[in-house]
Amino acid sequence: MDNPVRLHWLDPRDPNQPFPAPNRAMRDPNGLLAIGGDLSVTRLMRAYAGGIFPWYNPNEPILWWCPDPRAVLEPEGFHVSHSLGKRIRKPDYSVSLDRAFADVLEGCTGSRRGSQGTWLGPDMKRAYLELFEAGHAHSAEVWRRGRLVGGLYGVALGRTFFGESMFSTETDCSKLALYWLCQQLKAWSFELIDCQIASQHLRTLGAAEIPRDRFLSRLRASLQHPSRTGTWKYEIDVPDDPLHRHGAYGP
Repeated sequence: MDNPVRLHWLDPRDPNQPFPAPNRAMRDPNGLLAIGGDLSVTRLMRAYAGGIFPWYNPNEPILWWCPDPRAVLEPEGFHVSHSLGKRIRKPDYSVSLDRAFADVLEGCTGSRRGSQGTWLGPDMKRAYLELFEAGHAHSAEVWRRGRLVGGLYGVALGRTFFGESMFSTETDCSKLALYWLCQQLKAWSFELIDCQIASQHLRTLGAAEIPRDRFLSRLRASLQHPSRTGTWKYEIDVPDDPLHRHGAYGP
């Protein structure tokens, strides 16, 4: 008879405490690996380096996950539909990196992965702001007529970008943010975007599921390369709304 899976408890006083091996994660719910700990920069960076991420609702204990299979998107594999291609070419928006991280966080507040309730509570926001200030978290923004209309944020390590969440207040603006981020990540030789858990929306953009072991192997290879820390800026040609360029709005 197989031994039952036991959830691993993390000590909040020890951010350097090792995580359990991902193959010890539960099957139901898929990928639940550990509980407790804290959201310090040290622990979060150890988690992401091991393919582990936090996901929990406010007023609940911190839950840590490493699901199998894993949803990933290769930057060169982003799928551009006919309608999205028309939006990409339409000169009525601009994009930026790391100009409005806190605003993107706020825009992403809400339901995640089809779950009920708000997952991005005050502690999570504070944690990712600290990661941003430490140069490890990044945002991609889409602007139109002086307003932030879409964006996404995530964490970068080695040549992997761990996508956390995206939002859009106008049609396809989160897709525009991801498209242009993919173009820049390709230029920087990034190999992988971690989408964590698959959805039909992500599949339409080119994401696919791969076994956890394969994901972790690719992650380990990616981490052999130096991380691109600090404030990001586009180093490719991107849409540039004249209002934004001349400082008429935005940061």
